Amino acid sequence: MSSTANARAALLLLTALNFLNYIDRNVLFAVQPLIQKEFHLNDEQIGFLTTAFFICYMVAAPLFALLVDGYVGKWMMAAGGLMYEGSLRRWTMAAGALLAGGCSRKWIMAAGAFTWSLATLLSAVTHSYGELLLRHIIVGIGEATFVAISPAFLSDLFPETIRGRVMGFFYMATPVGSALGYIIGGYLGHLYGWRAPFLISALPGLLLAFGVVALREPVRGASDHVADSVERGTLLGLLRNQAYWTITLGAAMMTFAIGGLQVWMPTFLTRIRQVPLDRANAIFGGMTLITGIVATLFGGWLGDRLLQRTPAAYQLLSGVGMALSIPAIVMAVYSSGPVMYPAIFLGEFLLLLNTAPLNAALVNSVSARLRATALAVNIFTIHLLGDAFSPTLIGYISDRSNLKMGLTSMVFAVALSAVVLFYGMRFAPRLEKQQLAVSS
Repeated sequence: MSSTANARAALLLLTALNFLNYIDRNVLFAVQPLIQKEFHLNDEQIGFLTTAFFICYMVAAPLFALLVDGYVGKWMMAAGGLMYEGSLRRWTMAAGALLAGGCSRKWIMAAGAFTWSLATLLSAVTHSYGELLLRHIIVGIGEATFVAISPAFLSDLFPETIRGRVMGFFYMATPVGSALGYIIGGYLGHLYGWRAPFLISALPGLLLAFGVVALREPVRGASDHVADSVERGTLLGLLRNQAYWTITLGAAMMTFAIGGLQVWMPTFLTRIRQVPLDRANAIFGGMTLITGIVATLFGGWLGDRLLQRTPAAYQLLSGVGMALSIPAIVMAVYSSGPVMYPAIFLGEFLLLLNTAPLNAALVNSVSARLRATALAVNIFTIHLLGDAFSPTLIGYISDRSNLKMGLTSMVFAVALSAVVLFYGMRFAPRLEKQQLAVSS
């Protein structure tokens, strides 16, 4: 397989896995009322399923990333030299030396995909809230191995100047998979009960895991053109990397809003607007499907085009998208007339417009030797401050007032995201003119 064919195959395979990942994750939101009815759960308890998933997901991601980037091996060598004697020292040093160059990313991604797909099958034999919670924990750990590593893998196959489009294609799977999660979950859940739709993504995920193993591992940093530095390439330097942290904090607030919207919008339409659950899932799922494809691809393309004019193109586009989404979100929550559905559509479009630019800016803010770890720290941060707790927080507010008040918390998160991203424009890394010309 040629390098170009390998890159395209990797993009297609990893996007397909990401697609199944989000179908599986969003089926829960489509069938929440059915689960609540069977297990007699309140809003806070059902929201905690998503919180538990994200806690395991965001804690596991840095551990796997440190293994992939070789830090675990380096620490083992240091520990072996300082703490052990004799054969134990030799074995520790040898194992550390083997891991210090970084583990094979394709094998770890394949193992993660296999694990979460297998755990999805457990839904067929889940008959208590505790069992359902365990299932979400296992899936969270499995998905952490994939989501932290796959963008770094793709970054070694495609240069900085087209990563907006690459990330647009890859992350298109997020809203499209989410939309199909609503549609499949709403349709099958209505006909066959809430367990049936969880099984849809299990078998394809197992097959695609074997396809990932067939890919050729790219050389790390082969497609990078921005010079390495302490801030871009070391753990200590990452703490001072202002481009990275403004992107991460802006993305965290965006994740808070998107997480709240995805978890609670079908329930909002059913409970507050008296829309039947299967119809609410079909409407919101259809909106997410359209906005996910159009907004994500358009955002990646537009970000790459604007990169010709300013190095801060990705941050600028994302900040504008977040700011413009605020009035649309307010109208979506508080308007019950004919403007409600267009407002939901526009708000979701403007939020998802930022997916590709923010992720392209993120991978460009660090060098290849730190990229998986930086992505994992990003995952930990955006979910810790974002959708790990926004479903529970919105459910908490809803239990004590109403769901409209709970969803209003998204507006404050979106406004803060826009401010942080506009501020972060000054820290964007610069590409040379000849590198920019390649993508024009």
